Amino acid sequence: MRFLIGLILTAGLAWADVSGTWSGSFIAVGPDGQEHDNGATLMLKQSGSELTGTAGPNADQQNPIQKGKVEGDKIAFEVPLGEGILKFDLTVEGEHIKGTVTATMGEQRMSAKLDVTRSK
Repeated sequence: MRFLIGLILTAGLAWADVSGTWSGSFIAVGPDGQEHDNGATLMLKQSGSELTGTAGPNADQQNPIQKGKVEGDKIAFEVPLGEGILKFDLTVEGEHIKGTVTATMGEQRMSAKLDVTRSK
């Protein structure tokens, strides 16, 4: 039984490796309620449950990831941005990483939806 559980856990960890470059949409909702797609590129490096790398609107504008964790198909990390911070709460769904991003910049708060696919 332990062997079977070990195989299942090992297969799950191998499946959840998110290392690589991912790009797609970052749809933010502005104070006026309008949606704006700013684009997103994530350059990720996974080592076990630890996640490092960078994130930004494109490959040329990147900021370092902090507090990155991968647990099964769940991904969480933070990206400092000026005086604020972006918090990513994501899920691996097939060939996509999707989820929500919340930003806090002083008293202002913003939310966005992220949907990226691995670059080939």
